[in-house]
Amino acid sequence: MSRVYNFSAGPAAVPVDVLKKAQQEMLEWHDSGMSVMEMSHRGKDFISIAEKAEADVRELMNVPENYKVLFLQGGATTQFSMVPMNLLRGKEKTCYVNTGAWSKKAIKEAKIHSNVHISASSESTNFTTIPAVDSWDVDQNAAYLHYTSNETIGGVEFHSIPDVGDIDLVADMSSNILSREFDVSKFGVIYAGGQKNMGPSGIALTIVRDDLIGNVKAGSPSMMDYKNHADAGSMFNTPATYSWYLMGLVFEWIKEQGGVSAIEAQNVRKAEKLYAAIDNSDFYANPVELTSRSRMNIPFTLANAELEGLFLSEAKSAGLVTLKGHRSVGGMRASIYNAMPEEGVDALISMMAEFERTKA
Repeated sequence: MSRVYNFSAGPAAVPVDVLKKAQQEMLEWHDSGMSVMEMSHRGKDFISIAEKAEADVRELMNVPENYKVLFLQGGATTQFSMVPMNLLRGKEKTCYVNTGAWSKKAIKEAKIHSNVHISASSESTNFTTIPAVDSWDVDQNAAYLHYTSNETIGGVEFHSIPDVGDIDLVADMSSNILSREFDVSKFGVIYAGGQKNMGPSGIALTIVRDDLIGNVKAGSPSMMDYKNHADAGSMFNTPATYSWYLMGLVFEWIKEQGGVSAIEAQNVRKAEKLYAAIDNSDFYANPVELTSRSRMNIPFTLANAELEGLFLSEAKSAGLVTLKGHRSVGGMRASIYNAMPEEGVDALISMMAEFERTKA
């Protein structure tokens, strides 16, 4: 077996140490006599796994006591609907910031349930920038303001939490959760799909302030009510138990690395290296405004687009895979989430330099 460096935007690379531990525990978790995927979610063994995962993520993100931590199915896409269904609380208007493909998807779903006001948009720059917060048009009477903290396709990221006044702030952190430190207390809701920085697909982490629970829109399905999930400890129905378990192993791994601050320092180094390799070359280019560049997803183009196929082929031969850019953007994209080691970024930079040397 020869493992590659996987630059996929998601499902993405999982830390090797996590995979090894899951492998060791595949047939039998501790002395239970069974695999985690065979356990009843109501049994004491799985409940201990679930409780530890919640405790670890609360510690890693310094989650205040007046917030519920939910492990839900449906990924972040289901949260696009759950957020307005639970947070409207009799209001009709919601505010959204449009910074790319995932913002647009959230807006589309929110329009089913509310009167969406676009407080800011970078569509005019082809989503290569983030609008200055002081230019946003925020209606303080709206139910909440939603933004996507990192856009995987365009490669733009918020590097600070926007100050939007007293309105409740909601963030889709699917692609940069646990990659940098955030002050959870500044948000009403944070949600994130699992398959980028927390391990497997099939599960979403949702952090909700207590006072925002229990006001679901009349007529909503019971599965869309945060209160039902909070009251049942995220076991309102049978949860994605194995994904939950793997997510817990990732939380343990982050703690072993020194916590979120240590992970963030590594992410800064990785991103700076790769951006420097792109910026110091006439052969490669990144379209994103300097102050809006993502640490997690780095798109780049070749001066000669006709060489893209050959670049991908030679990258694959070098053990560097899933570098093709999203079809809506083109070019290349390197997703360098928490699980991507610095050696992987170094290997990509080395390959890029050799490709330029021989093809420029």
